[in-house]
Amino acid sequence: MGYATKGCDEFVEVLSSKAPVPGGGGASALVGAVGAALCNMVGNLTVGKKKYADVEEELRGLMEQVTEIQNRFLQLIDEDAEGFAPLAKAYGLPSGTEEEKAKKAEIMEKCLNDACGVPMEIMENCCRAIDLIEIFAAKGSVLAVSDAGVAAACCRAALKGASLNIYINTKSMKDRKRGDELNQKCDEMIAVYGAKAEKLFESVLQKLK
Repeated sequence: MGYATKGCDEFVEVLSSKAPVPGGGGASALVGAVGAALCNMVGNLTVGKKKYADVEEELRGLMEQVTEIQNRFLQLIDEDAEGFAPLAKAYGLPSGTEEEKAKKAEIMEKCLNDACGVPMEIMENCCRAIDLIEIFAAKGSVLAVSDAGVAAACCRAALKGASLNIYINTKSMKDRKRGDELNQKCDEMIAVYGAKAEKLFESVLQKLK
């Protein structure tokens, strides 16, 4: 689909249209990529500086991880759109007869579960990124501390945004055990990593005010 390679103006234009994709999931992945990129920015403004020579090797290694996450977020923009397509199609299946209703319900259940896959991976990558941002905020250049704060804010927004794309699907699942499992996983990540990102942001804010 190539949404990740579109210009910012073109992506936003498509996002604002009535087209079903990209939507909240793709937007969350993009915001996550921005957060990861800002974390890398902190690294690039730190390595090579004599003042931070003692942490340079560590940060260079961590930047490789951040780059991997950043690139994966961009891939997930398109994968989210691809994952939603079968669900959008399933909503339009006929349900006039009992047989059609049963078939539609079966297909819907699978599509709802499958559609949770990409948003869940977005959330997991947000958690990975937040852990790394915490290190860069503590050890990176003080001149880039505001960028670390914005990185934390972006990944927190992406984390919570992606969760909504899971909750909206689990709400319609007939398999309540599976739905509750996915909801609990989301709840736990938000409770731990949403709070960590907010704490990081507030820490940066206090340094700047």
